[in-house]
Amino acid sequence: MAHKEAPRPVFTYLNDLVSEKLDGRILFATDDWFAKAENLLKNSPPEWKEGVFTQFGKWMDGWETRRKRIPGHDWCIIQLGISGAIHGIDIDTSYFTGNFVPKVSIQAACLEDYFPPRDGRKGLAATQEQFAEIAKLKSEEWTEILPVSDLKPGYDTSCHNYFTIENKERWTHLRINVYPDGGIARLRVYGQAKLDWHNIPIDRLIDLAAAVNGGICVGCSDTHYGHGKYIIGQGQAPHMYDGWETKRKMDRPMILVPGKDNILHFSGCDWAVFRLGHPGIVQEIEVDTSHFKGNFPDSCRIEACYIKENEEGQAMHTFTGPPWKTLLPPQKMSPHKRHFYKAEVQSCDIVNHVRLTIVPDGGLTRMRIWGYRRVPQEAKL
Repeated sequence: MAHKEAPRPVFTYLNDLVSEKLDGRILFATDDWFAKAENLLKNSPPEWKEGVFTQFGKWMDGWETRRKRIPGHDWCIIQLGISGAIHGIDIDTSYFTGNFVPKVSIQAACLEDYFPPRDGRKGLAATQEQFAEIAKLKSEEWTEILPVSDLKPGYDTSCHNYFTIENKERWTHLRINVYPDGGIARLRVYGQAKLDWHNIPIDRLIDLAAAVNGGICVGCSDTHYGHGKYIIGQGQAPHMYDGWETKRKMDRPMILVPGKDNILHFSGCDWAVFRLGHPGIVQEIEVDTSHFKGNFPDSCRIEACYIKENEEGQAMHTFTGPPWKTLLPPQKMSPHKRHFYKAEVQSCDIVNHVRLTIVPDGGLTRMRIWGYRRVPQEAKL
């Protein structure tokens, strides 16, 4: 059974706040009979295994509850891996065609209390003790951010159910209500981390571009093998899939010729623009080509600027002169290596955007923009 991706709304290029790789967790689920709720948060696309059955029924890659024969409906509680503002949601019903959830609603809360993650296993339902413990959260009273909405079956042309979320408050937990039962393959919660920057000292060096600190990729030239948003992800990438890789330039020279600093001459390049989580003064940079051994870029450079959000579109496609200033001059890259730059970083004063350019193409797993948070005079007025 083939799996095809439906056209994607703009919000899907933001960070997935509940992804398991960002430590999103299932805290509670009413039922996990056919497939456990933890599958909702998998980073990998849903799979189909023809003819594979378990002792509980057909093997499914998602969260699937039993056909309800008692009062009520099923629901689960999710702790976001990154607390923040939610811009949109994708409820993916892939391969759930005769057993998908027909209707869903979502509630949200901002909690400070710690609630331990559960040991989710298929074939089980929540115990009375677990119901009593989770009742302390009073999740039925949480703010509704998605009213009861219809879902479509998990065929190639209808599996992605996209919803724009208007409420942009900061949230830490979600309650997913399914009516009354059934299956969902994946849940993607796209948004931007929200930090209380007042609690971060101005003399603390912090990764201003990191997704966990509110950084987002606002655009990139090529997403053939992955989006630029992945290189501001958490921790070290386990493989190339967790990075940004562009397709080969078809107009590359027939014979490559070295130039200054052994950097090869190419006419083309690829780029990605990032809005920092907070304006700041950049001190150090890391560019990581780990896992990219035969497909790393020949060189990279980074520019920076301070602009308003409504100026991003124009700045993104301005390749000479203002508003961009050179932050990191062209640097020769090596395969499967973490490249650290400090002395090479040039002063650009306070910035809130960076543009990473790779020449001519290739892949990276991480980019870190280390600096001190600052508040420009313009922002104080």
